[in-house]
Amino acid sequence: MSTEREYECIVIGAGVQGSFTAYQLAQRNKKTLLLEQFVLPHSRGSSHGQTRIIRKAYEQDFYTHMMEECYELWAQLEREAGVKLYRQTGLLVMGPENSQSYQLIKDTLQRNTVPMVILNRDNFSQHIPHVNLAEGEGAVVDITAGVLYADRVLKTVQGQFQKLGGVIRDKEKVTDIKPGPIVTVSTSAGVYRAKSVVITAGPWANRLLAHTGLQLPLKVCYHAGAETDPDQRDRQTDRSDIDILQHYIARCLPGLVPEPAVVESCMYTLTPDHDFVLDCHPVYSNIVFGAGFSGHGFKFGPIIGKLLCELSLGEVPSYDLSPFRIRRFQAKTKSAL
Repeated sequence: MSTEREYECIVIGAGVQGSFTAYQLAQRNKKTLLLEQFVLPHSRGSSHGQTRIIRKAYEQDFYTHMMEECYELWAQLEREAGVKLYRQTGLLVMGPENSQSYQLIKDTLQRNTVPMVILNRDNFSQHIPHVNLAEGEGAVVDITAGVLYADRVLKTVQGQFQKLGGVIRDKEKVTDIKPGPIVTVSTSAGVYRAKSVVITAGPWANRLLAHTGLQLPLKVCYHAGAETDPDQRDRQTDRSDIDILQHYIARCLPGLVPEPAVVESCMYTLTPDHDFVLDCHPVYSNIVFGAGFSGHGFKFGPIIGKLLCELSLGEVPSYDLSPFRIRRFQAKTKSAL
């Protein structure tokens, strides 16, 4: 029998973004429910696996600026939970020295005084042995970069959320969302009501937003590979991304066997410009969504959680969200409303 429960906020999707959003809401003493369609932990979305990169090396200043506070929030969570979540390793960025992308990353690091080392063909092998730097390529090292322990992160932030009184219900697929001053969310196991709802459902975002009359220009695919259906990803047979990686390994890391030992899928939900979507529904302001993280959103988990929390509470966001608003896709979304 279905039961009806009331919350101040319901977050749909317990990946890294949804988990940090729920955690931020619980820190504000908001009665919060975190819903997940699969049994936790799982490897069906975009947040699983052992590690993710954390870096300030970006082409755009606004990402580098956001990462300043993000590093602080990661460290704060480590202290609160007493768990190591980040290992500083440095990040090597290589590319054609005259290419726009390489120059933008280099300039952004320098402009924002990020600790870095600039390498050339003369000194590269002294700092990075066993790696080949091709003719015409440049290299920089983002010194503060490293790796986040992804699986450990999810377990930790979800645990902290529960310690603050938050409720997680996994294996509950959302079947309907009824907008209104109070939003009604139906799942495979119950019916819930809340003042606000945050949708962080990764590749399933548009299926949920369809209940509200909105569709975003998302496509689910490998970063440079084939499109796929989130419910059919295990049938993926395209190996073009693996072929590209093998060719690169053979050229730049001659000491390694280029054939991967383990291949595991991690779905990317891409926007046309590869920038995130962080916004309120254009009709129902108490429905908020974070989507389209385009393969580089994990490291931003704490700050995205903070921003989505602020949006769901009707507060002015801590950062300028104009690069992430859906108005940039206005022509495409009007027909869906």
